[in-house]
Amino acid sequence: MADHVKAEKRSEIMRAVRSKDTSPELAVRKMVHAMGFRFRLHRADLPGKPDLVFPSRRKVIFVHGCFWHRHTRCRYTTTPKTRVAFWEAKFASNVQRDKRTIRKLRSLGWAVMTVWQCELKDRERLGGQLHEFLKD
Repeated sequence: MADHVKAEKRSEIMRAVRSKDTSPELAVRKMVHAMGFRFRLHRADLPGKPDLVFPSRRKVIFVHGCFWHRHTRCRYTTTPKTRVAFWEAKFASNVQRDKRTIRKLRSLGWAVMTVWQCELKDRERLGGQLHEFLKD
């Protein structure tokens, strides 16, 4: 099946995909800040440059898009119909990198939480999970 978007437009769309300051990340930051927790962003000295870092608590939060990071059994975890082998390799690489990053952070004594994009649908529930993770 051919792509329904011209190559130039597809390229423009893919260039617009950001790794920082995504809408889900901004929503999580807003929720956590409203709870009174303060954090640092994208610390380059930590494996994977976590989205939110709570240094005094030794905790980090990653905000992952379900598509790119392959959230299991999520309706947003689709695979493009063109260049399937490329996409499967790309997604497998992302998942393995995420696992390595979490393993490294835990070995350094950091607690890790992953918030999935689809979890933002139920903000009350997510808020409870965030608070539970961040409380001392």
